[in-house]
Amino acid sequence: MATPAGVLARDGQKLRQALGLEQREARLEVRILLCHALGVARAWLISHDRDVLAEPAAQTYSALLTRRLAGEPIAYIVGSREFFGLEFKTTPAVLIPRPETELLVELALARMPLNQPCKALDLGTGSGAIALSLARHRPRAAVTAVDQSREALAVARENAARLQMPGVRLLHSDWFSALDGEIFDLIVSNPPYVEAADPCLQSGDVRFEPLSALASGADGLDDMRRIAAAAPQHLKPGGWLLFEHGYNQGEGCREILRRQGFLAVETVRDLAGLERVSMGMKHPG
Repeated sequence: MATPAGVLARDGQKLRQALGLEQREARLEVRILLCHALGVARAWLISHDRDVLAEPAAQTYSALLTRRLAGEPIAYIVGSREFFGLEFKTTPAVLIPRPETELLVELALARMPLNQPCKALDLGTGSGAIALSLARHRPRAAVTAVDQSREALAVARENAARLQMPGVRLLHSDWFSALDGEIFDLIVSNPPYVEAADPCLQSGDVRFEPLSALASGADGLDDMRRIAAAAPQHLKPGGWLLFEHGYNQGEGCREILRRQGFLAVETVRDLAGLERVSMGMKHPG
């Protein structure tokens, strides 16, 4: 009879072999799937690791494991992903929130006043992870989030409602198209930035994610060029534009920002030491 301890040992090895995961990551994923199938917290799983799994729960878990072994992202299987201390509903209509994007949120928060009103814009919000994280930590900020995908906006609206942040404005818009000259103190974006021919688009979790949220032209920078070109019209003097990008795109992003007249242009590295977020300030004059 299957027990959580036995399943952890057996299926952790299966995931390692099938998906090339590290042992720690594979065991974590088995725990996540087990908790989801049983409807329990991780602490319960640890304290009941020798309990025999009831047959209905064992069948539910087995079906979830089969999906993961086929490569489906675990965030889509369980329907959620933690980001910046909040839990976000995640479906195949949106990009899966990733830990490296938390750097973008941290840098944006550092440029938003803690106890004063300000206006922030999140371009290509997807699940709403960035916009809702900003709103949670800067309650006096007026946060607007846009996406060209109505399906993605539906997910973001569910997350806003569940996290009790109805004040975040969610708009259907192709970047700035629906904003009618509106001005913001800060603009952030995690835009598509993968090269269209990059083989990574055919491997791993990204095979299941929306292509429109991933690829952006031959060099991956097409959307960043569009954003940087239009952003000055929507930023107040001294306002900031920040966006996430690939590990090898820092130099290209800095050049894009400088060409559009941004000052104090810099790129910040993530915890892995990779260039991850570039930013610039609109001339304060």
